[in-house]
Amino acid sequence: MQAARSPVALLCKWLEQRLPSDPSAWFTEQFRKLQNGAPERDLYIALGYATRKLGKADLELGPAELDEAQTVRPGWNPGDWSIDQAARLAFVLADGLEGEAFKTRIEQLFRTADIGELITFYRGLPLYPNPELHVARAREGARSAMQPIFEAVAHRNPYPKEQFDENAWNHMVLKTLFIGSRLDPIDGLDERANPRLMRMLCDYAHERWAAGRPVTPELWRCVGPRADANAVADLERVLTTGNSVERQAAALALASAPVPSAGEVLAKNAELERAAKAGELNWKAIANAAVPA
Repeated sequence: MQAARSPVALLCKWLEQRLPSDPSAWFTEQFRKLQNGAPERDLYIALGYATRKLGKADLELGPAELDEAQTVRPGWNPGDWSIDQAARLAFVLADGLEGEAFKTRIEQLFRTADIGELITFYRGLPLYPNPELHVARAREGARSAMQPIFEAVAHRNPYPKEQFDENAWNHMVLKTLFIGSRLDPIDGLDERANPRLMRMLCDYAHERWAAGRPVTPELWRCVGPRADANAVADLERVLTTGNSVERQAAALALASAPVPSAGEVLAKNAELERAAKAGELNWKAIANAAVPA
């Protein structure tokens, strides 16, 4: 079988490999009709019937398929997508519409979508043409009070990393903590660390400490690389008073900090210093071990 050369072709290939004969025939018929320029009402019909005709099972992509996704669209990670989500996005993209015409289409779909469809359309952000046209829509999703919709934008999605300005990025990261979600699935978390975000997160930690509330160890991941003297003092507090996971996070953050005082603080705990420098500590393990704050 020839390798797929576009996200749409890859979606179709995955669906054809997974669907039984009757659902596969229905999907292929709808896709080809839309690919050939069927009216918009046919798109809405196909989207409306996708779950009923195809089901909501997970795609369950293997490592080779995920690598292929990265090849056709760097940063794309559909590892937790479902059958109906893949089909709906294939339908939306079938005819190759671009520019303002596509923006008009997708905005109308967002306005009329139910929650499940909203999650699908936000997950599709990295696949849409002319990505700069969809920043306002993505920012609206990142402001959602509904965690699944927020996470459709923030988690395993390269779009915010590529398109959000610093202000939008920083507020998305901070909101992740506010709603009790995880930082680790955010694409670009380390690359987009910045001094303003570092200060925002330290201020947030102080607010929680003052209220007698815990601070997720993940927070320090975005602090360490841009830490100043005040942030080092916060990390020293965690290193001294925190539980095991919190102390590991503080050590890892201190090991990445640019100021000399960070190394001096870390050196006070020889075992954690050794583990951090030996690569025995990592943020994914800390995220998995952390109790949500």
